[in-house]
Amino acid sequence: MAQRGKKYTAGSAGIDPTTVFKLDEALEKALQIKYAKFDETMDIAIRLGVDPRHADQMLRSSVVLPNGTGKVVRVLVFAKGEKEKEALDAGADYAGSDEYVTKIQGGWLEFERTIATPDMMGTVGKIGRILGPRNLMPNAKVGTVTFDVGRVVQEIKSGKIDFKVDKTGIVHAGIGKASFGPTKLKENLLAFIDRIVQLKPASAKGIYLRSICVSTTMGPGFKLDPLEIRTLIKAAA
Repeated sequence: MAQRGKKYTAGSAGIDPTTVFKLDEALEKALQIKYAKFDETMDIAIRLGVDPRHADQMLRSSVVLPNGTGKVVRVLVFAKGEKEKEALDAGADYAGSDEYVTKIQGGWLEFERTIATPDMMGTVGKIGRILGPRNLMPNAKVGTVTFDVGRVVQEIKSGKIDFKVDKTGIVHAGIGKASFGPTKLKENLLAFIDRIVQLKPASAKGIYLRSICVSTTMGPGFKLDPLEIRTLIKAAA
């Protein structure tokens, strides 16, 4: 069993891990007991009724959180000519082509997200073995291989996150900083789960949202009621 620190133990005292909380209560409790000196992220884990071994049940997509992520994201765009200028005008930190491939081959990795125009993917493929294991490779499934680079740069800068289901059927994501407060975190959470619901595979059978848990980076988890979440999403529509 993992050893827990004194602050974690004190903060989680009296919290039954099997208890299912209302969303508002879960967020408030999670924020009340946070103890780290840094601005913790509110994390969410959703167990889905899918079998990722089947290609038609492998969820991978993105969503723009209404209140952003609270993180500064450096964006690199692989593009040429007018598209390079479009990317920089939209707020990209870096934009170019072969010169950035050379820099990355030399060990430069001072960015968190990448975008590429379709005509650049042959060039980007040269550094696929570097970007791929770090989840930095542009991917059409999450909208980062596109000629509409300006729009995607703006979305990423304003809070677009990528996500995918892991081999156990769970989706993990950060939905904002603790400093956002419960109202903004709630809005982000509902937007995120709404996107998950929209992506339900036609071949998925039985209960889709099996369990949902939220926690701060260093804090204990709080289970949520999937039925309540669905009701809140419908009410917000």
